[in-house]
Amino acid sequence: MITLADDLGHLSYVVSGDGPPVVLVHAGVADHRMWDAVVPALAERHTVIRYDLRGFGESAPPTGPFSETDDLCRLLDHLGHRRVRLVGASWGGRVALEFTLTHPERVHSLALLAPPWPGYHWSADMVAYDEAETAALAAGDLDTAVRVNLDMWLRGPARAWDDVAAGLADRLRGPVRTSLVNQAVVGEYSQGVTSRDVAAVSVPTLVGVGRLDVADFQDIARRYADGIPGATLVEFATAAHLIALDAPAELAAALGTFLARRSG
Repeated sequence: MITLADDLGHLSYVVSGDGPPVVLVHAGVADHRMWDAVVPALAERHTVIRYDLRGFGESAPPTGPFSETDDLCRLLDHLGHRRVRLVGASWGGRVALEFTLTHPERVHSLALLAPPWPGYHWSADMVAYDEAETAALAAGDLDTAVRVNLDMWLRGPARAWDDVAAGLADRLRGPVRTSLVNQAVVGEYSQGVTSRDVAAVSVPTLVGVGRLDVADFQDIARRYADGIPGATLVEFATAAHLIALDAPAELAAALGTFLARRSG
């Protein structure tokens, strides 16, 4: 990966392909590698930019206050891209949405894959997950905290581990561990996102969600699709929360169609 250094540490990124730029922003339990199986198809027609959010993957944890939106803006300026297509998964979806609302002139189109909704009233299952992770971290049991996250975000509530593609848990375990190790410092310094009206989004938008995901996120996806003018909702039958891992071919096809329809 390539390193972009700054006063707070550095961001790591990788660029593939050639054509109109597409930026992929990973989920909060992953890093840029979650897109590995999606990139080859997109890179046939686009310059695909992946980076690790601060404190994830190979990007250094922050040493002071920072904004994910400012980080993305700095990366795009460094690469010389004035206007891009944005694709964000889960927390990365909120980052992409925040960037779009803050810098609408810099976004050509937006794809949100199972993003959270600020202030959402979470179900008992989500509360139980959060409590289990918090208890494990408080006890210094990182292995259990990793397992709790894999159960929630990879396996999901609707299937057994035997139904999850072989090798995915092993691929995700390291990124989850890194995210948990840096969770406190990222939470301390991140300026987070605002609760702006999503009706202000003025670019073509695709909202994606897995049908095997937690019910909360299926409801949230419909909220985004209903609230963003002209947004299209796409459901992925074989995916839980991390669509790029569970259904990469289907996701690549949906994104390819979406980006092609709005190219230019």
